Amino acid sequence: MKKLIVLLALLAAFPPLSTDMYLASIPLLVTRWHESLATVNLTLVCFFVSYCVFLLFYGPVSDRFGRRPPLIAGIGLYVAACVLCAAAGNITIMIAARVVQGAGAAAASAMAFAICKDRFEGHLRQRIFVQLGIIVSAAPMAAPIIGSWAIKLCSWRLVFVIQALLGCIALLGVLRMSESLSQPSKAGFFEVAGSYLRLFRNPPYILLAVTFAVTGVPLFAFIAGSSDIYITRLGYNEQQFGYFFGLNAAAFLVAPIVFTRVIRRFPLIPLLTLAFAGMLGAAGLMLCPWIPAPWRIAVPMWLLTFSFSFSRPPSNNLILEQVDSDIGAASSFMVFGYFITGAFAMWVISLQWEDKITVLGWLGVFASGITILAWLLINRFFVLRQSVRQGG
Repeated sequence: MKKLIVLLALLAAFPPLSTDMYLASIPLLVTRWHESLATVNLTLVCFFVSYCVFLLFYGPVSDRFGRRPPLIAGIGLYVAACVLCAAAGNITIMIAARVVQGAGAAAASAMAFAICKDRFEGHLRQRIFVQLGIIVSAAPMAAPIIGSWAIKLCSWRLVFVIQALLGCIALLGVLRMSESLSQPSKAGFFEVAGSYLRLFRNPPYILLAVTFAVTGVPLFAFIAGSSDIYITRLGYNEQQFGYFFGLNAAAFLVAPIVFTRVIRRFPLIPLLTLAFAGMLGAAGLMLCPWIPAPWRIAVPMWLLTFSFSFSRPPSNNLILEQVDSDIGAASSFMVFGYFITGAFAMWVISLQWEDKITVLGWLGVFASGITILAWLLINRFFVLRQSVRQGG
């Protein structure tokens, strides 16, 4: 089981590996290719838009044909796109290659959650989600540091070579993995695709998926705007930026560990409410101009990231607890909502704002406020399935 968890963690880490490792290159490409920041940031936005669209495709396909075939095809596409990114000579080719890379990466993270649902039940699945969260947290911690040193020692192109090698490792793991879906759907493709219509007739699932998707808005905005804030506006170099970003990402590692301890003593619902309130409070700190830079962004973002990461594994499990069938589609739509709102946040922060830290704070306040309100209403009007209530 340990090998499977490591493989699932690598698959789930495709998005942060594909973005965070590349962030330090953005100011460099703005200068080298004489493009605006908003244009270069399209390499992030278009990656996630493509990623989101293909998430919806892989879900029904995996329910019909099993998890391994779309995984093998998607990872192969991802590796090919990484090579194309490394060879890109202008922004047009880079954007096109990133679109293809997003299409391939979608198979990895969508299938990771579906395989967890196939293989594990209830309390055990929650523990697996938490373990995945702890392992995957190493990606946003290490990726920007690896990327910044690759740029310093060689070239930004080496970043995509490293991503291609990680893709090859994941592909070998999938080839050795047995199929997790014991009973593929016998329905035709279009009937399987109709699983999304069935999901929309499941109010608890849809409301939870949409509500929890909004929590990622400030995180994605930070991903897209952090290199501009730290390097261009605050004057730090690529390596210093990597350390700042890696320190912030350490919250992804700490939070799941804390969750595994407190869930043994407290029920899930109040803990999630507290986490969402923590995000709101942290975002509010970024609106305080008397806090000096870089701490006005570094400290609040660490607290916000901690609160988000604390809530994410149980949130994912709680969403999937609301469905008994169409697991691949349910997993895909869950991740789709998270990343499509994230792509929007990336676009917003890429605009020419005078004070991006303030904009980031308001995005956090807005997203966290909506999440808390919707979460309270859902708990008032719906009875949620909670095999995770006792903590597992």
